[in-house]
This record gives sequence, C-alpha cells and structure tokens, in this order.
Amino acid sequence: MIDIEALAGIVRGFAPSCRGIENLRRLTGGASQETWSFDAVPGGGPPLGVILRRMPGGAEGSSVTESRKISLTDEAGLLGLAAGAGVPVPAVLAVLPPAGPIGAGYLMTRIEGETIPRRFLREPRYAAARAGLARQCGEILARLHAIPRAELPPLRLAPAAVELELYVERHRSYGWPKPVLELAIRWLRERAPAGDIAPVLVHGDFRSGNLMIDERGVAAVLDWELAHLGDPMEDLGWICVNSWRFGEDSHPVGGFGSREDLFAGYEAAGGMPVDPERVRYWQVLGTLKWGVMCASMLEVFRSGEDRSVERVAIARRASEAAIDLLRLMAGRD
Repeated sequence: MIDIEALAGIVRGFAPSCRGIENLRRLTGGASQETWSFDAVPGGGPPLGVILRRMPGGAEGSSVTESRKISLTDEAGLLGLAAGAGVPVPAVLAVLPPAGPIGAGYLMTRIEGETIPRRFLREPRYAAARAGLARQCGEILARLHAIPRAELPPLRLAPAAVELELYVERHRSYGWPKPVLELAIRWLRERAPAGDIAPVLVHGDFRSGNLMIDERGVAAVLDWELAHLGDPMEDLGWICVNSWRFGEDSHPVGGFGSREDLFAGYEAAGGMPVDPERVRYWQVLGTLKWGVMCASMLEVFRSGEDRSVERVAIARRASEAAIDLLRLMAGRD
C-alpha cells in the first residue's frame, strides 16, 4: 500500500499549497510496474491530477525482464528529453529515491485520454483521431529517434543480432519444446540486417496500449522502461506486430492505420528513408519476442514471484504469437 501522508509530503515539494491526497487508486494494466492515480488537493483552486509510477511494492524486483529495463530515474529523465524533442509525454513532477517511504519511482501529470485499444479502435468519438494516427505515430518516432545520443543516460546497445540472441537464450532456458519458435529463430538468423545504421534512442515498446489517445490523436507516449539504443526500424516494426492490432487486422499499424501513412509521417518529420523489408524483419523479431515474453509470464507465475491473474492471462497468448510467426514467414500478414 501507499503511505498517503508521505506521498502528500512529496507532493508539497512541487505544490506547496497541497493540503491532502484524494482518490488514490491503483490503475489496472501493466504487469511489471505499479501505476497509481490520485488528486493533489490545493488550498484553493482545482485539484491537480497526478500519476505515481513505481516498482511493484516500491522495491526493485527480479523478474526475467529486469535486465532489460532501465531504472525509473532514467525513465523520468527520458520523459524530459522526449518533451524537449516535441514528443507528447506527461510532465515529470518529482523523482522518488529508492530508499524513500514510497520506494523507487516518479510522479507525473495525469493526462486525460484512453489507453485501452478496444475502445479507441472502435468508438465513434475517436474516428477523426484514428484517420491520422498512423502518420502521427511516424512523426513522433522521427522526433524520438533524433534526440542526440550525447544527451541520453547510459542505455544498453541492442542491434538485431544482440536482441535476437537475448530472446533465444531466454526461450531455451524454459526447457519447453516449441518448434515454431525454433523455425523463426533460424529464419531471423538467416536474414539479420547489416549493422549499417547508427544506433538511436529506441522506445522499445511503442504500440497500442502504451499510447494515450484522445479525440485529436496521441496525447502521450507512455511506458519507457524498455528504452535502449538500437535500429530505428525496430520501433516501426514493433507497432506493426499483429498482437497490437487487437482484432483490427485490416489496419496493420496498431489496428488503426497503414504502413504507408506511418512511413510517410516518419520521413516527413525528418526520419531516415524507411526500408520496408527491414521493418518487416523487426516485425517478425518483435512477434518472436512477444511469444517469449508471454512464456516468461508463466515462469514468473510458477516461481511464486507474482501470482496475479495478469501474468497467466498474458502467458496464454504465446500460442497466438506462434500462429502469427507462421503467417509472417510464409509471406502473409
């Protein structure tokens, strides 16, 4: 649970008139980090909507994805850099020390909008936003990839070959025979792109579900924990993974748009010329990664580290990734 008095004391560091915390609640979604919403009530005027993002229980964990995640301090820093580059993100209000009463994390402004894909992909009020969403995503990624490397915190370097072998090792550590994944690994090794593109800041999880959408489009890009240095085509391929279409298969980009619009927006905003085949490679690798991530959720559940329903609900989707891989390797999408 959250120490409300301690939380109020932290809020007073940037909002001195705060006289209390109201409507504190944990938000659903997000299997690796806790997200809490609350209102900071001032002495006068409207309350300030705040989001707390912290490690589960406020302490650093040891899940199988831990080695790939950046610290929450670095995550908060990336939000500041992204904002300066014109990427829509929440404003960071305070960074919390790991040894503090709330634990490792940070506070940011609460952005109004919708993150549940099945809502913004279907509800009529988002129709106008959906029409331009793929192009807007391309523009956002171009700005993100242009952030100077010298300004970034230390981040892991993960070109295609490194990223692939990380997931090969993880997949095989589970001891489950999965022929489709082994076939995909061979396919990916045979087609690995040359390391001829300078590494850039890659979001690592830019997709439907991690985008806050309102009636005008993307209101905020969320969940930066997997950010790293890598191939810019990785982000473009990841948002095209079938699992992020949520049933809207006729729209390969996030369930809402076309690759043509995504690529056009990326290039128009200053991104490098897009190589569709390189993007497709990252889509296949992204699908493999998602299949392994799903399997990892079951491992975490079995270990007793986290026995939440969220873990096993995600774990069962490994079979969907296997079907998607077969289709992609056959030249279908």
